[in-house]
Order: sequence, then C-alpha cells, then structure tokens
Amino acid sequence: MLTIDAQVHAYERNHSGRPWVGTLTGPAEVTGDQMVAAMEAVGVDGAILVSPFSMYRYDASYAKDVYSAHPDRFRLVKPIDPTDPSVAETITDWAGTAGTVGIRVFLRDNASTDPADPAINRVLALAAKHSLPVNLACTERLDQAGGLAARNPNTQLVIDHLGLPQPQLPPAPAEPFVALPQLLALAVHENVAVKVSGACTLSREAFPYRDIGDPLGRVFDAFGFNRCMWGTDWTRAVNLLTYEQGVEAFRVTERLSDSERAALMGETLTKIYNWSPARA
Repeated sequence: MLTIDAQVHAYERNHSGRPWVGTLTGPAEVTGDQMVAAMEAVGVDGAILVSPFSMYRYDASYAKDVYSAHPDRFRLVKPIDPTDPSVAETITDWAGTAGTVGIRVFLRDNASTDPADPAINRVLALAAKHSLPVNLACTERLDQAGGLAARNPNTQLVIDHLGLPQPQLPPAPAEPFVALPQLLALAVHENVAVKVSGACTLSREAFPYRDIGDPLGRVFDAFGFNRCMWGTDWTRAVNLLTYEQGVEAFRVTERLSDSERAALMGETLTKIYNWSPARA
C-alpha cells in the first residue's frame, strides 16, 4: 500500500545563517535526512513537507534544500502572506519552484476574519490560476473557511489538522471534538478536503487511540475517503506519541477496509496534490 504523510516539518538547528523566528515543538533539529530515516523505518513512502511557520515564517529555503536532497521523498508547501504587496509574484515564483504542490494560508492572529476579505480571496484565486491547492490553518475559523470555499469554487482547499485545536503536550482536551459539527458543515463544498493530521494527539487513550474512531468516522462519512488525507503533523506531535504510533494507529484499526485505508493513507493525496512518490 502506497503510504504518504500529508504533513511533516523538517528544520535545522538554530544558527545565524538561517535563524529561527520562533520555536516549534520538537527536538533541537529534525533534518531532512532524519525525517527520511523515520519514514523508512515505518514504511512511509513520501510526505508533504510544510515549511514550519513557527520557525521560518515565509522563508521556505530550508524546505527547498531538503527537497533538493530528497526529490523522490518530498513535495513542498510554503506559507503565504496575503497582505504582502508582492503576493502575486511570490505565488507565481513558488508555482515554478521544483517540488511545489501547494501553499498555506493562516487564518489566525491578525488575519482578517471576513470571508470576503479581498487579500485572502485574491490569494485563493491566484492559487487556482496556478493549480495549487491551498492549505488552510483555520482552527476556530471553520465558518470563515466555508465562506472562502463558497467564493472560490475553483480553488482546492485543504483544511489543516481537521480544523480542530490540537495540543502540544498531553493530555488531550477534555472535549477535543467539540467543533466537529463546524468541520462537517464544510462537506457541502466539493472543493474542500481535510487533512486528518495530528488526529492521534486528540485521543485520551493509549495507542491505538480507539476513542477517536467514532468522530473520525463522522468525518469520513461526511467527506468521503476521496477528500480525506492522513498525516502525522510530525514533529508537533512528538511529546504525545512516536512517529511509528502515528502511522500504525491507522494501519491496525479495524474501522477501515483495505480500500479505505489505501485511499486515506496515500491514494487521495496523489490526486489532490498531483504527486506520487517513487517507490523502491
């Protein structure tokens, strides 16, 4: 079975040549080589490498370096600033960058909460022009994501991490799926897909995290497996589970048929991001 992780992060140690702006939960470094080793150890064929905003903001240079070293293992997603006056040129340049499969927009902090915001909608329209899926980090803003989806039906949107708050440290929230109805409401928009990434961090049980089965089942029922993609969100999840556990939880569950598992853990991603990694 082809297995592709929908979201991982790689980064080098903080240094003056490429200083961190902030921090990301995880070890002092998780280089591209280390990420590949972790994937190989558990039979993950490839991954979408999302440049870590917490550390590098809009600079995706390290992700590009990792791709150059491992072009058969990774494809790239770069955070984009909708308020940047040069955003059109940035997206055009990124679309022509080797390894690119998407961009990421954050609906948080000072980002406009208006679904009709011209800057955000311009980015979504530009992404469609370049056939780039837009990954939306929209925790606590799922209603806004729905408004954007309705205004941009030709843009493929991907909801990061189920659109739900996910912890950096244990324990999981007392009611981790309280906002699930807002996510399910987005299923009416055919251009919306969901990253089922970091889901194991929402469990209040030990591996294999059976308590998340029912809520995830509602996501699969609403969107269908042709719009759901599994991912670990490594390394944000490092304090809650191992990489192997994040992979194996979806391999061992009896809730998925073989065909559903294959779609969730790889096949759907190949269609949405138009990429399939080479296999040894």
